[in-house]
Amino acid sequence: MSSIDTNVLFRPLTIKSLTLKNRIVMAPMTRAFSPGGVPTPANAAYYQRRAAGQVGLILSEGTVVDRPASRNDPNIPFFHGEAALAGWKGVIDAVHGAGGRMGPQLWHTGSARSTEWEPEAPVESPSGLNAPGAPRGVAMSDSDIADTIAAFAKAAADAKRLGFDTVEIHGAHGYLIDQFFWSGTNLRTDQYGGATIQQRSRFAREIVAAVRKAVGPDFPIILRVSQWKQQDLSVRLAETPAAMTDWLLPLVEAGVDVLHCSQRRFWEPEFPEIDGENGLNCAGWAKKLTGATTISVGSVGLDGDVLNAFSGKGSGIMSLDRLVERMERDEFDLIAVGRALISDPDWTAKIQGKHYDSLKGFDAASLAELV
Repeated sequence: MSSIDTNVLFRPLTIKSLTLKNRIVMAPMTRAFSPGGVPTPANAAYYQRRAAGQVGLILSEGTVVDRPASRNDPNIPFFHGEAALAGWKGVIDAVHGAGGRMGPQLWHTGSARSTEWEPEAPVESPSGLNAPGAPRGVAMSDSDIADTIAAFAKAAADAKRLGFDTVEIHGAHGYLIDQFFWSGTNLRTDQYGGATIQQRSRFAREIVAAVRKAVGPDFPIILRVSQWKQQDLSVRLAETPAAMTDWLLPLVEAGVDVLHCSQRRFWEPEFPEIDGENGLNCAGWAKKLTGATTISVGSVGLDGDVLNAFSGKGSGIMSLDRLVERMERDEFDLIAVGRALISDPDWTAKIQGKHYDSLKGFDAASLAELV
């Protein structure tokens, strides 16, 4: 890696009221170290270390909005209630104290279940399904939907009030918002269902519009999306660029500034049948089709697939040449780094200083504590 010029990763970027010193984003990663849903000083120190390590933008682990059964583990943090919000105030103050910028990822897990914990409240989803043909929980009523939209907007307003720099809405990976996108889990016949991805995106559009109203015109809104689902890695919501436009462009028009396009390996082309094996990835196509700022993500700097993290495996270090090449051609605007930052808080600073010999690979043992 010593011959790679990584200066392209360290260009500043301004998105409305947010100015970033570089293009590296800490990806949201569920850690489940918030007892009773309340972030602690240990959580604040965990994020502060990454800010001190020169990460341009930190996105928090998923933190849930004020809905029954919105989380699927008792140690996932809330983003509502006096105690939890006070904990998050400690987090953002610590990050700002280290010169960082940060946004919370607002989340509702829907019917995506944890195998170790079952919430007491009824699980809610578009059609009472966790996957095609896999019933779980109840279908949301109109009032459930309205209250959920309001809960996202309230959480976003609280994020701005607490001093966060941006907010990310989690619309990926088979969780609630993504379950509305997915035809296999959204069988509704009302205005929140439909035969097309554009029709099934109404729930997400209304969340985005409500969040935009709550935070005003200059506060950046990020939306995380993915083709794949944890319930089925082969799922594709948009099989063509036209379908991707129908899905994503209305969301940008509703108020999204940044599309955070999750894929398991950032170097894989989204539509190789159109532009070949070195073609645009998901974030590249999203930028081309919508004009939005985009974040790419997926196994950055590591030689193992992201899902290895959840099977207890580690990953070695991979060259950044493919990333640099794509960033130099402005395929996407920002790159999110996940597991490398779990094991090595100083990963960004080491890349900037070209201290490649001191880089650490991902060690699955790091998942057992807040390093």
